Amino acid sequence: MLNPNLDEIQLHPEEYERFSRHLILPEIGLEGQKRLKAASVLCIGTGGLGSPLLLYLAAAGIGRLGIVDFDIVDKSNLQRQVIHGTSWVGKPKIESAKNRILEINPFCQVDLYETRISSENALDIMEPYDIVVDGTDNFPTRYLVNDACVLLNKPNVYGSIFRFEGQATVFNYEGGPNYRDLYPEPPPPGMVPSCAEGGVLGILPGIIGIIQATETVKIIIGQGTTLSGRLLLYNSMDMTFRELKLRPNPVRPVIEKLIDYEQFCGIPQAQAEEAEAQAALPEMTVTDLKQLMETKTDQVLLLDVRNPHEYEIAKIPGAVLVPLSDIESGVGVEKVRSLLNGHELVVHCKGGVRSAKALGLLKQQGIEGTNVKGGIMAWSKEVDPSVPQY
Repeated sequence: MLNPNLDEIQLHPEEYERFSRHLILPEIGLEGQKRLKAASVLCIGTGGLGSPLLLYLAAAGIGRLGIVDFDIVDKSNLQRQVIHGTSWVGKPKIESAKNRILEINPFCQVDLYETRISSENALDIMEPYDIVVDGTDNFPTRYLVNDACVLLNKPNVYGSIFRFEGQATVFNYEGGPNYRDLYPEPPPPGMVPSCAEGGVLGILPGIIGIIQATETVKIIIGQGTTLSGRLLLYNSMDMTFRELKLRPNPVRPVIEKLIDYEQFCGIPQAQAEEAEAQAALPEMTVTDLKQLMETKTDQVLLLDVRNPHEYEIAKIPGAVLVPLSDIESGVGVEKVRSLLNGHELVVHCKGGVRSAKALGLLKQQGIEGTNVKGGIMAWSKEVDPSVPQY
């Protein structure tokens, strides 16, 4: 439990009315509300998780909120990142978040860090805050946030989401486990798709983010039992919650300093291998593809290796769907071979990565082809704007 000097904390007369429903709770009362006002919380990210937890932490009366983010608001964010609105599209997320927070609670101090958190700046950014809330969506940053919290001895309120499932816990609190006890080693790059690749139910981060906000408030007021030592698993499709016990690993490596987390997670190596593989493949632009389809329509097999539900959203006229998963299993290879029948093979996906992988697999089977740079998203931007962006 945090121990501020509550004699120095005074509520504004308007705050008594604003937080009246807290003040009449014996577990919070005036002392608890003063604790909330005295507390400082740093949120890493203002995306799906950061949006709801910032809204509710502001509404709860947290006195100081720090926000770390370097991104701008995109239309695709609005399905789940509820702190942002349409009028903020194209503008910095941290400015959008601050604007909304101050609408909810004008007594909240909002600190903005428009930067990518890194090993060089993490300790300086996190040091002034009582609690750190992890709203990130990638493994290098999660390990970085965890290790910095361990070095600074700060609670790390953790949440993650994917498709229809989420998880939450509290790391590094009162001798409890940290993130490395849950994941001693990162998964191989690309094994766990991002939300941009795999999708996410828009409501899901609201639930997990609010659980993170709840845990943060409980730590501040010193009430209830936190999720420290317990990993809460949520499945929105079944509407079920499960718990797994977490314990500190007595033989885990001691965290002594921050490291290169991109290197630790194998990102540069994977990117280099991917770039090398793509460089070995013939490539064309969407403008080249348009010209080719107009002049040699009957001589080209345009292969779409996205998933069927993506094909339903948007398609390039004349493209034939053979999902990458079918090519990986071998079933799609024979289908492509039968469709090819002497045609020139051109392969596309959403952005060009999956199609390059598909071409690499086909090449191993003796089937040569050309990759479409930028995929259907580039086609929509540069050739046919009527094709939906997703």
